[in-house]
Amino acid sequence: MNQAIESPAFEAEVQQLVKNQRAYFMSNATRPVEFRLKQLKKLKALLLQYEEEMHEAIFNDFGKSKYENQLTEFFPLIDEINIAIKNLKKWMQHKSVKTNLLNFPAKSYLVPEPLGVTLVIGAWNFPYNLSLTPLVGSMAAGNTTILKPSELPVETSKIMAKIINENFDPNYLHVVEGAIPETTALLKQRYDKIFFTGSPMVGKIVNRAAAEHLTNVTLELGGKNPVIFNKDAAMKTGVKRMIWSKFVNSGQLCIAPDYALVHKDVKQKFLELAVKEIEKANFSAENNNFVQIINHRNFDRVVGLIDPEKVYYGGTYDRKDRRINPTILDNVTLDDAVMQEEIFGPILPVIEFETIDEAFEIIKRIEKPLAAYLFSDSSAVKERFLHEIPFGSGAINDCVMQVTNPNIPFGGVGNSGMGRYHGKYSFECFSHFKGVLDKPTVIETNLKYYGYNEKQLKIIKALS
Repeated sequence: MNQAIESPAFEAEVQQLVKNQRAYFMSNATRPVEFRLKQLKKLKALLLQYEEEMHEAIFNDFGKSKYENQLTEFFPLIDEINIAIKNLKKWMQHKSVKTNLLNFPAKSYLVPEPLGVTLVIGAWNFPYNLSLTPLVGSMAAGNTTILKPSELPVETSKIMAKIINENFDPNYLHVVEGAIPETTALLKQRYDKIFFTGSPMVGKIVNRAAAEHLTNVTLELGGKNPVIFNKDAAMKTGVKRMIWSKFVNSGQLCIAPDYALVHKDVKQKFLELAVKEIEKANFSAENNNFVQIINHRNFDRVVGLIDPEKVYYGGTYDRKDRRINPTILDNVTLDDAVMQEEIFGPILPVIEFETIDEAFEIIKRIEKPLAAYLFSDSSAVKERFLHEIPFGSGAINDCVMQVTNPNIPFGGVGNSGMGRYHGKYSFECFSHFKGVLDKPTVIETNLKYYGYNEKQLKIIKALS
C-alpha cells in the first residue's frame, strides 16, 4: 500500500484493503487449522531469516543492541509462535461445560471462532514484540489482520512491512506504515477487533473510533507502576532484581517499576544498594545494555521530570545522543512533577513510608497501574497486597518477569487498559466463544410448554 498523507484517495485505498480482507475472511480460507499452522510456521521462518536485519534496524532506530533485542523482543516473540503452533489444535477444540438438570439430557459446549478482520496498532518501545505478538494471536485465532506499527522507530517499521508485505497475501496480512493521518484513516473503517498498545490518551481516541462500529477492543496502556520494599524485604536480591527491571530498555517499558515506596527503616540501605547495582551494571552503549530515548520530544519530556534538588544519584544526560543516565530521586512527594505522569525513562523516584497502610494508600490515590510489585517475606503483607491493590499483573519479590510466563495473562485494568493476551490468552483475545446447547430429540418433556400450573412450576424450581 502506498504511504500518503490523509486524503480521500488514501482513505479509499484503506477502505478497499479492509473490504478485500473481509471478503477473504468470509471465504473461510483462514479457518482450517492446517492453514493457521502453515501461516504461523511461515512467519517464524521469515523472522529467523531476517533476524540480522531486524537487529540492525532496531539498533539504527534507538541504539538497541542485538543482545537486548534477542532477550526482550526476539526470543519472546519466537516463543509465542512456538506455543501457538504446539497448542493450536487443543485451543480450537470445543470446550465442554456442565449442563443443568433443566436441560437434561443434553451436551453444552463452547465453540471458539475467529472474529474476522482485525487491526493491530503496535507501540514503539518494543516495536517487534508489541506489534507481532498480537499478530500471532490474531493468526492463531483465524482472522485476517492489518498491522500498523509505530512510526517512531522508522527502520523497524520498514523491516516489518518488508517481511509481511512481500511474503503474505495482503487479503490475509498487510502492514500499513505511517503516522497520525494514516492511523486516523485506518480507524475510520469497521473492524471486528482492534488491538492497541500505547498511552491512555491515545487509547481513548482508539476506543471512541471503535465505539462507532461497536468493535471489540483490547487496550494495552500504561500507568505508574509501584514497587514496594517493606522493612522485611530481602534487600540485596530485591534491589538487584528491581534495578535491572527499571533500567532495561532505558526505562521505556510499560511494566517497569515507575516509583519505589520504601520503608523508612530500610530506605538508606535501599539507596546504597541501588547505586551499587547501577554502577555494577555500568549501563552504557558500549556495554550493549543502555538504549537511547526514542526521540528528542520524549527525551526533553523525561529530562523535565528531574528535579535537581532531589537527585540522589545520576541526573546527567546527553541530548545529542538522546541518553539519560540512570537517575534516582529521593524525598519525592506526590506533588512533584515526576509523580504526575508515567515516566517511561531511566528515573526512579523514591518515596518513604512508615506503615504498609500508608504505602497502600499512596498507590490507591493514583490510577490503577498496569503492574505492581512487592518485596516482602511477610505472608500477611503479601495477602493484603494481592487483595487490596488493583493492578493488571505483578510479582512478589521480583519485577517484570511475570510477562515471561505464557501461562499468566498480560493486560491492564481501568486506566491501564482492558483485555489480556499472551499464550492461550492471545488466542482467546482474538476469538469469540459461542455457547451451544446440543440436545437430542429422542426424549421430550412438557415442562417448558404452555399450560402452566403449580405442579409444573415446583418441578422447574427443583431442577433449576
